[in-house]
Amino acid sequence: MSLPPALAATLKRLAAALDHLDAAAERRAQADALRADREEELAIMQKDRSRLALELDGALSRMQALDRAAEEAGRRMARAEEAIRAALGETGESEGI
Repeated sequence: MSLPPALAATLKRLAAALDHLDAAAERRAQADALRADREEELAIMQKDRSRLALELDGALSRMQALDRAAEEAGRRMARAEEAIRAALGETGESEGI
């Protein structure tokens, strides 16, 4: 049994439209999957950024403590040098110390 030409053309257009719809649905599913991957990667990067910020704060704090300790050590060494010079009765100029 043969279909009337108008019905056959309509069915052909319907099949093409369904094919386009399937392709669009597939593209949408892929786009949604990519978006989910990007959101997951962003969450990981934000977590890493927070961790790195905390580590940087800790490192800066340790560096400042070391700077203060180095300054204090320098002052103490200068006082010790003065005390040694005084104990030896030298000014540091006579023997080049």
